[in-house]
Amino acid sequence: MKTVIVIPVRMAASRFPNKPMALIDGTPMIVHVWQRAVESNLGRVVVACCDKDVKDCIESNGGYVVLTNPDLPSGTDRVYEAIENDEEFSISDNIINLQGDMPLINKNSIESVIEPLIQGYDMSTLATSFLSDNEKSSQNITKVRIQWIKKEIMGEAVDFNKNIDEIGKKDVYHHLGIYGFKPSALKQFVKLPVSKREKKLKLEQMRAIDNNISIGINYVKDSLLGVDTMDDLNIVEKIIKDKK
Repeated sequence: MKTVIVIPVRMAASRFPNKPMALIDGTPMIVHVWQRAVESNLGRVVVACCDKDVKDCIESNGGYVVLTNPDLPSGTDRVYEAIENDEEFSISDNIINLQGDMPLINKNSIESVIEPLIQGYDMSTLATSFLSDNEKSSQNITKVRIQWIKKEIMGEAVDFNKNIDEIGKKDVYHHLGIYGFKPSALKQFVKLPVSKREKKLKLEQMRAIDNNISIGINYVKDSLLGVDTMDDLNIVEKIIKDKK
């Protein structure tokens, strides 16, 4: 089974400008994410970006980079543009979209996103339990409501939202920023227009939900904090330093 991991990156994020180059223990965050992807040994790793600073940084570390249109509507659109003419894409079984703000990602979790695709889902992602009530109520953390096939093992995404009051509290979990696609589903996704809820909620996965593209969920026990704020960055840096 052939897998390609693509890390879409954009420096101009409104909430945290220049986030990919933020230093964590002296190393840019995007390098941490790229290293975790390479260490997974699951397949080729591509960084899809639109910024020269990121390109130079990854290439200086030995990585492969594709420059993409800066005006694409989502990370998944950036993933597709980076590999649509790549020979590896045409022969791949799985495409993984690993968001560039996940420096704590590990091999097991990257592997876990493939399992729902094997089970027949068009698209896949991961979820975990909330660590606290503060995490559950945080507007920086995306929640997913799940219809379980096997409780806290595997299910299907029903809805996503950052507001716990809007999505409800039953069968709602912390969504983790990694997606798997079958190549055909990725092509279908990028041909669809941005949906109303995708635009309103600023969540690209709503394009799939709103167009009946099935999203399988694999539950993982790891709490893989993504970096959305400076507070998150400080927490992640402490975790990484403590592991040394």
